[in-house]
Amino acid sequence: MESILTMPTESARQALAILRDPSLFQWTVIPLFAFVVYVYAVEIEKRNWNQVFAGLAFWGMDWLNEIMNSLVLHFSGYAPLWGAPGKTAYLILVGLNIEICFMFAIAGIAFSKVLPKDRKLRILGLPNRLFIAVAGSVFCVLVEIVCLNSIGALTWDWSFWNARAPYLIFLFGYLQFFLVCFWVHDLPTVRQKAWIVGGLFAFLGVLATLFGYWLGWI
Repeated sequence: MESILTMPTESARQALAILRDPSLFQWTVIPLFAFVVYVYAVEIEKRNWNQVFAGLAFWGMDWLNEIMNSLVLHFSGYAPLWGAPGKTAYLILVGLNIEICFMFAIAGIAFSKVLPKDRKLRILGLPNRLFIAVAGSVFCVLVEIVCLNSIGALTWDWSFWNARAPYLIFLFGYLQFFLVCFWVHDLPTVRQKAWIVGGLFAFLGVLATLFGYWLGWI
């Protein structure tokens, strides 16, 4: 009898059916893209390199997670940890549509703007960077549970990755994004920020080329 892990879930099949389908394109993509460009242009104009590289770091970490998520589907044959099979203007990866992509592109800038200038300041006894990372991660997990998963926009098929077990979503779905984002934000020189972020995106390029273009796994 065929193993259940070789039988994709319904939500996984729906996502695969629309994966990178250009016929889904909608013109709403253009103003969303323009908004992302504008946000970065404002920060670059002001020479706010902390925010620029923090934003890119946050975005890059999401791409890393999304590639790993697609590989979970490939190797299990069952489902990704999270899927995005709903309406979209373009589904880039099984758990990443163009709308989510643009949101993550600016999320790091938004969250880094609330960081206190005093890095040694403690909030409720915790270092402020850690406190804001934890609070931001909890907020994002709640949005996923209350808003996205509840209406089927974001699907979870694994028993260890759902609303009843949100700790992995918190730890691996978001906390690492915030920690890397804030770490890059606080690096002392622009050169260091550029090297770290550039290295991250170079690594992502290798992964996308290998697993996407050459092997076709994602």
